[in-house]
Amino acid sequence: MAPAHELVEQLDALSSVLDSSHARVGAELNVGIMLWPRFPLLSLGGLCDALRHAADRGDQSRQLRCIWTTIGTQSGTVESSCGIAVPVQSAFPNAEQFDYVVVIGGLLPYLNQVDRRYWDYLREAAQAGVPLVGVCTGSFVLARAGLMEDRVACVHAFHFDDYRNMFPGLRVVTHADYLIDGNRITCAGGVSVIELAARLISLHCGPDRASKVIHQMTVSRRAGSSFVERRKALGYLSVDDATVRHAALLMEESLEAPLNIAAIAKMIGTSVRQLERAFMAEMKVSPNEFYRRMRLRYARWMLLNTSRKVTEIAYDCGFADSAHFIRVFREAYGVTPGKLRSSRTGTAEE
Repeated sequence: MAPAHELVEQLDALSSVLDSSHARVGAELNVGIMLWPRFPLLSLGGLCDALRHAADRGDQSRQLRCIWTTIGTQSGTVESSCGIAVPVQSAFPNAEQFDYVVVIGGLLPYLNQVDRRYWDYLREAAQAGVPLVGVCTGSFVLARAGLMEDRVACVHAFHFDDYRNMFPGLRVVTHADYLIDGNRITCAGGVSVIELAARLISLHCGPDRASKVIHQMTVSRRAGSSFVERRKALGYLSVDDATVRHAALLMEESLEAPLNIAAIAKMIGTSVRQLERAFMAEMKVSPNEFYRRMRLRYARWMLLNTSRKVTEIAYDCGFADSAHFIRVFREAYGVTPGKLRSSRTGTAEE
């Protein structure tokens, strides 16, 4: 048997005892999907394929542990941006049955070209406390519905200016796969939807299901390079101040080529002085020092969890040369990168 088949069987076996007990109504993850006119088919396909791989053993694709349903008008269809129409499966069911209602937005000129019941349904779901997910321009849909007040949207860089112009009072970030802000989740779209789907699957169904998704969909997992791997290394920042959260997200996404603090402040719509005050109040350090510690923490994680060379890690963490990296690392941790790694592997490297 091929190794790939063996890996899938091993991942399935980790939770095989659950298969017989999950009918459709007892799934661990139930997702309703609302499609806006001229939505990107890739976003729908990426989300649904991730869910189907997680939902069943092997490649059987039964909706056991995960359920996904398109929502909209009775017997309707929604045309994608490439012209392929997708049918609606359920006419505005009770939103409380879903763990998430996902909105996959379409081309912006078609933003308002939907039945008003779509807008009503989203507001009712929000009122019921159902987490809402905006994929691609789905963040624009949520904002237009008045559901992004005091929330931050993550959008593709192509639509960053569009969002700021259409919703000048709302906060927005870019250069990230997705952003979880309470019970609002936004995703830039494209292949980023797979990263988001894997995260939600891991939360509800377990890391074995998420690993199967990544394996089956051949998502790149070069050690330490992805958003998910960085989050594993850095942990999740839990602070009340939205300015600090947004700045930290941008820092996290720009470890290899560090942004200057003025650029970060401009991207999140604040001043350098206000950003410095926010960091000192929440983190007790300046933004520059916080950024430096983040890069060193990521470097330490890579030293202990990957086989990448010290020089490569230095560049990956935004240090111009390995000598400078070694010096600041030793100042921070009291040991050189090579000695830290040798304490784990028994072989020195510098």
